[in-house]
Amino acid sequence: MSVLVCFHAHPDDEVFGTGGVMRLAADAGHRVVLVTATDGAFGEFPDGILTDGETLAERRRTELDRSAAVLGVDRIVRLHYADSGMAGTPENANPEAFCNVDVDTAAGRLADVLLEEQADVVTIYDPNGGYGHPDHIQVHVVGKRATEIAETRYVYETTTNRDHMRRLMEANPHWGEEASPPDMETFGLPETEITTVVDVSSVIAAKRAAMEAHETQVGDFGPFLQMPIEQLTTAFGTEWFRKLRGTGGVGLTETSLPL
Repeated sequence: MSVLVCFHAHPDDEVFGTGGVMRLAADAGHRVVLVTATDGAFGEFPDGILTDGETLAERRRTELDRSAAVLGVDRIVRLHYADSGMAGTPENANPEAFCNVDVDTAAGRLADVLLEEQADVVTIYDPNGGYGHPDHIQVHVVGKRATEIAETRYVYETTTNRDHMRRLMEANPHWGEEASPPDMETFGLPETEITTVVDVSSVIAAKRAAMEAHETQVGDFGPFLQMPIEQLTTAFGTEWFRKLRGTGGVGLTETSLPL
């Protein structure tokens, strides 16, 4: 049995980039650990979805538990840092926000988890955090430092294939009608920099169920949940990574994580 640790910024981030590999790892008998940096307290959510007295952070904790169960996660570790909010918002200035915390201190906390779990493979984000969110960028910085401290053998940056997404948007312009399209010049990584392409289409039903678990994040998931399974598989049936540390070749040569 190997141990996969996926480090993410907020509840729901686990679904898009690593939901499939987590479910595949669990199905293969490996241990799966999910670490979240923040509680996602500053995420957007629909009016009226919270019960009286319930906070968004409380609801998102419950949603993460449900998503993790669907994805086969054995353990959730919450680091409890403050949500930094989107880039350019007042929350960015909070000294307690995750984007502002001391890197070595946060990395030390994560490294303790990696050592305790004897992690074989760790996923973090690419240097721009996929799309420039301050917490996502900090996951890259903190995660990279933590894996150096723990001397983790295999480290992968979860990312999005920028060229693939551009092709999908061009072929299906209506997909982006309900949301602002990302800046493709900074979104994810170009195809030439991706080292690992994992087909997760066999577990797309679990990935969709995990999306559905995050009810407050309907703004992120809503348009996709209405897709026929074939379209959902086209959009989310592949997960992409860039190897940061580990043995093996370069280029589009890997089709799975080394578990």
